[in-house]
Amino acid sequence: MADRKKRLDSNMPGNFYVDATCINCDTCRQLAPTTFQEAGDYSTVVRQPQDDAELQEAYQALLACPVGSIGTERSDKAQLKKAMASFPLHLEGGVYYCGFNSAKSFGANSYFIGHADGNWLVDSPRYIKKLVEAFERKGGLSYIFLTHEDDVADANKYAWHFGAKRIIHRADAGAVPDAE
Repeated sequence: MADRKKRLDSNMPGNFYVDATCINCDTCRQLAPTTFQEAGDYSTVVRQPQDDAELQEAYQALLACPVGSIGTERSDKAQLKKAMASFPLHLEGGVYYCGFNSAKSFGANSYFIGHADGNWLVDSPRYIKKLVEAFERKGGLSYIFLTHEDDVADANKYAWHFGAKRIIHRADAGAVPDAE
């Protein structure tokens, strides 16, 4: 949860802000590029959301932030609920961006890929009930492909819940020594 006392001076005045706990992972800038931009070692609010679409993106960024550095002066519970329901966020075909990036993986993005021979999770988001339930509705997970030792996050929890096989390059296998 963002701390108003740590609000960065670089933020534009208004409801949304980034605090000094930001790790500059780029998650917010990818999801809401009109609201957030890089400013030195942090992301910052360069423009407050102007319409419903930008507000939706800003709340998605707030939820996806791996370290909880994005805050609001006053929360719009309906918009927050709408943003929560948008994850996993459909990109194209059977590919979805999971959101809920994890600090354990330095904010790396993770993706769900629907496939007839078994669904895939590429890298790991935070393990949260919302995503577990979404993956269950889509038929579960068969495989978890971990692209790098730093992107493991909560992969073991997802693997245990779904009985999924974890795949990682042998050079990075120390991060998941019991990977299948």
